[in-house]
Amino acid sequence: MLDFNDPIAISQTKNTPEELRAAVRAKIAERDDAIEKIKTQLAAADMRRQERRGRLDADWYHKARTAMRHLQRERAELIAVAAGLPDPRAELKDRIIALARTYFDPADWEVIVEQAQTFGKEERN
Repeated sequence: MLDFNDPIAISQTKNTPEELRAAVRAKIAERDDAIEKIKTQLAAADMRRQERRGRLDADWYHKARTAMRHLQRERAELIAVAAGLPDPRAELKDRIIALARTYFDPADWEVIVEQAQTFGKEERN
C-alpha cells in the first residue's frame, strides 16, 4: 500500500504537476524493477528445484508472491494517481482558447464554436 506521507502524495505535495508526474513515473519504474527482481528470483528458484528434482520452500515462495502482489497493487495505485493529474496539453488548449476568445465578439465566437463542433463530424460521416 502506498505511504501517503510519501512526498508524491497529491494532498501532501507542493510540487508542480510536471514534477509530480515525473515523481510518479519514477516510483512506477521502481515498482516495476522490484517486481522483475522477484520474478527473476522465482524463476531461478524454480530452475534450481528442477535441477535437484526437489521442492520449493513453500514459505519463501508465498512471501515472494505476496510481496509481488503488494508491489503490483502499489503500481496500480500510482497509475491511478498519474491518471488523475491534469493533462498539460489540456491546460495549454484552455489557455489558447481563453486568449483567442478575447479577439472575437460573442456572436463570432459562437459561430467558431459551432463550426468546430461540426468540423470533425463531417469527415467521419
